[in-house]
Amino acid sequence: MTADPTRSSNLVLKAAGSVASLDRTVWNGLANPGWRRENGNLIADGTPARGYDPFVDHDFLTALEETGCVDGRSGWYPRPLLIEDEAGTLRAAAPSYLKTHSQGEYVFDHGWADAFERAGGTYYPKLQVSVPFTPVTGPRLLVPPGPEAQVLKTHLAEGLATFAQQAEASSVHATFLLKEDWEILEAQGYLPRTDVQFHWVDRGYGDFDGFLAALSSRKRKQIKRERRDAVAAGLAIEWVSGADLTEAHWDDFFAFYTDTGARKWGRPYLNRAFFSALSDKMADRVALVFARNEGHAVAGALNLMGSDTLYGRYWGCLEDHPFLHFEICYYQAIEFALSRGLTRVEAGAQGDHKLARGYEPTLTRSAHFILHPGLRKAIADYLAREREAVAVERDILSDHAPYRREDGS
Repeated sequence: MTADPTRSSNLVLKAAGSVASLDRTVWNGLANPGWRRENGNLIADGTPARGYDPFVDHDFLTALEETGCVDGRSGWYPRPLLIEDEAGTLRAAAPSYLKTHSQGEYVFDHGWADAFERAGGTYYPKLQVSVPFTPVTGPRLLVPPGPEAQVLKTHLAEGLATFAQQAEASSVHATFLLKEDWEILEAQGYLPRTDVQFHWVDRGYGDFDGFLAALSSRKRKQIKRERRDAVAAGLAIEWVSGADLTEAHWDDFFAFYTDTGARKWGRPYLNRAFFSALSDKMADRVALVFARNEGHAVAGALNLMGSDTLYGRYWGCLEDHPFLHFEICYYQAIEFALSRGLTRVEAGAQGDHKLARGYEPTLTRSAHFILHPGLRKAIADYLAREREAVAVERDILSDHAPYRREDGS
């Protein structure tokens, strides 16, 4: 008799020590069901239930592990949670990490940790369900599509809370969730949280001029002026991806990345080896854009490609030029997405200045399981008020979008 995989008695909860220790094909079958990468191409087998997400790909997560970006020194201890059936087949998984701090998450709980510690509690370790250093919405409860999906996700939600208790962690934090995962976690007692990012969405523009035509006259003129001024010193823009990527490109980019990191938060999260590993494993999903002055790279940004989305990740520069950040990270990204048939651009966390550049306010979601009853109550009260404020903020921002109104203004 075949075991019924929807019955918890037939399912076993485990925590592995790394994603690298798990079978690549099996993991990717849960993380990106219906997709495979082959000879530099992204191939859909049939009609996938959702778009391909490069950040939960086995190759991306193992690149972080193998280069030491997540390990004991970083304070991120990989503990991917697994659910196997009685035959030992992996049925569900979650990318999760035991953490000794709250850095590199982009959903901030420093105040919660401080309050709990001052009251005599121990906030760390905590269990983080996320892609390290990556504020990008994507799947976190990894299951195959089908009638068992919701049951398996529910088991994962319960299993994460169970493992947190076993590991003597204070809490579970699942961040940048798909809406359906968020709702399942909330149903299992996780506290829901929201925030706002700015994403560009293709409304059938065709090309960049079509996008500009959808904007108000004032914003259209502003963007044209910014683009002219960004390259007025004679800068040339270059895109590099796939097999054309070289170590020299990564040397240039890493100089930009470390300069930005040193100015923003003191120490960059990623090391030089990670970018070489990313290139070795996922060059087909990488798109670097550079600004060159007399042939020398003076600014650049890293993007990763999903099946329908361009994800802008890191930017930096060694020369200051007006509006060059906007050109490289926002306008070039839109042009590139349109040229590749990608319908969204996610340009990272925060930044309401993106609104004037055509990026729309979009909700992001997280869910938090707090073990201590008193801390849970205080956080629940806070999050209820925060969600109301976020909803109001999003409405106000949407009213100030730069697109033409029905009257043509």
